[in-house]
Amino acid sequence: MTDHPRTPILDRVHVPADMKGLSDAQLRRLADEVRAETIATVSKTGGHLGAGLGVVEITVALHAVFDAPRDKIIWDVSHQCYPHKILTGRRDRMRTLRMKDGLSGFTKRSESVYDPFGAAHSSTSISAALGFVAARDLGGDAGDAIAVIGDGALSAGMAYEAMNNAGHLGKRLIVILNDNEMSIAPPTGAMSSYLSRLYAEAPFQELKAVAKGAVSFLPPPFREGAKRAKDLLKHMTVGGTLFEELGFSYVGPIDGHDMDQLLAVLRTVKERATGPILIHAITKKGKGFAPAEASADRGHARGKFDMVTGEQQKAQSNAPSYTTVFADTLINLATKDDKIVAVTAAMPDGTGLDRFMARFASRTFDVGIAEQHAVTFCAGLAAGGMKPFCALYSTFLQRGYDQVVHDVAIQRLPVRFAIDRAGLVGADGATHAGSFDVAFLANLPGMVVMAAADEGELVRMVATAAAHDSGPIAFRFPRGEGVGVEMPVDPQPLEIGKGRMIREGKGVAILSFGTRLSEVLVAAEALGARGITPTIADARFAKPLDRDMILKLAADHDALITIEEGAVGGFGSHVAQLLADEGAFDHGLRFRSMVLPDTFIDQSSPADMYAMAGLNAADIEAMVLKVMGVETLKVRA
Repeated sequence: MTDHPRTPILDRVHVPADMKGLSDAQLRRLADEVRAETIATVSKTGGHLGAGLGVVEITVALHAVFDAPRDKIIWDVSHQCYPHKILTGRRDRMRTLRMKDGLSGFTKRSESVYDPFGAAHSSTSISAALGFVAARDLGGDAGDAIAVIGDGALSAGMAYEAMNNAGHLGKRLIVILNDNEMSIAPPTGAMSSYLSRLYAEAPFQELKAVAKGAVSFLPPPFREGAKRAKDLLKHMTVGGTLFEELGFSYVGPIDGHDMDQLLAVLRTVKERATGPILIHAITKKGKGFAPAEASADRGHARGKFDMVTGEQQKAQSNAPSYTTVFADTLINLATKDDKIVAVTAAMPDGTGLDRFMARFASRTFDVGIAEQHAVTFCAGLAAGGMKPFCALYSTFLQRGYDQVVHDVAIQRLPVRFAIDRAGLVGADGATHAGSFDVAFLANLPGMVVMAAADEGELVRMVATAAAHDSGPIAFRFPRGEGVGVEMPVDPQPLEIGKGRMIREGKGVAILSFGTRLSEVLVAAEALGARGITPTIADARFAKPLDRDMILKLAADHDALITIEEGAVGGFGSHVAQLLADEGAFDHGLRFRSMVLPDTFIDQSSPADMYAMAGLNAADIEAMVLKVMGVETLKVRA
């Protein structure tokens, strides 16, 4: 029995040009085969399943009607791009998806000419597509630009900035709104409600005539029915659609799984559209795979799974995940303090706040994919006397940095930043790595920046953040499971700016910030076999630094090494500045800072990524030997 589905039509399609000779009936069968191939692939690799299954028909129709790569198809976020990759010459490599040296889980310019724009963060597609259009009209690359954006991505202001500009410019731009009422989490906000109202008041089947497009674009047989349906839709809203007010011609809603509708609309739009046009397609995330359709997130991100049952293969661990530890600690604190509230940006499950929401629904806010708003909303909550925890992935906090500076830090408002997915995260690669938060936060006056060495320390840091009212505070923690330490039952707040000694040694001191501490301890065991006993300390804080501890380590040792899961400019740089200011280098101190290298590291397992970064136990051991000079270094008694 083979785990490859039977795909006679797909077997003939190696690049999109091979689809041009297929009949509409064959394109419908091709969509079925692409869906089967996508399910089979992700069952072996893991990855983003539901989003891709929801756009299979849209993908096939786009490539059948338009002429990629001359025409630029831009997938917003692009976790729905697996069917696109299957149809664009990468089918034979699909089972390397998200693996070391394999295909990216997102679109990537360096991977294929069919990926005109890389993505993995939300709401960028319309801006990029408009850029391609403007370049085209100025003599750059020819062809159309088509942005495919989900309804969840329309909760981000950047999408409206782009639409406002596109409507003003009036250039031919095609936007497909993939409306599945389900982004990563259940959709929130007025835009989701607005989209729902467009088709909630009548059975969808009665609105299919609208699929044939704006009335002026229609083939004659469809015009009258479409006009009636469009009039019905217009009466459902006040003053016409929002999209038309922004300068877009609006077509829809159409059934995004009906190939006949999709082909009719796309062919007409390709032939007749002159200005910006938005095609509103209703789809179902996880379409065609019952376990995904039935799951709460429609199979958004899955590990390897059984193709029949959908049951996922999950590694067993005795230690809780850092995300769970954060959520449970916050819940425990919130039971005693009714001023604690939690805010996330479309990631309640990923940040653990779904657990908090289950207990404290009125004190939990999912603002949608709107990190800028999330940060300033938290600033307002803090100014209003609440204790907001802003729970975001490190990579997504980058999107709200201006607000962190101006709305939080300058005003010294006590917003608590819970930074998940700190460090290297594995299969999602460089776009999702939490590499820069220490560097960009520790530069801000009055900001407190912590990193948990293990799950027990994370509990203490959540308690510290809850008790800290004199300004902003952040704590970072990685993806995955803890190390199995004993958890504090009644966590007490840490003293701000004070680290802890782990092990006394001599000659060389290793100062760790974050979860590389476990690797430092492994390295110390190997060094012990060589007769070398390094002093080990956990900094806990990158801002403010524990000046007394650091200067004592410098005074009592010949060499000092810092290590962190972040880019240059972070913890190690602040330590170096302190040592230079205090003249520690004047007395011959040897100092090295181990940080993430100055490059974007492609996807692999986290362990492999840290090996590539030179931050595992063997690298630490090698650095100690190098900085000590082993045979020539005089070890102080």
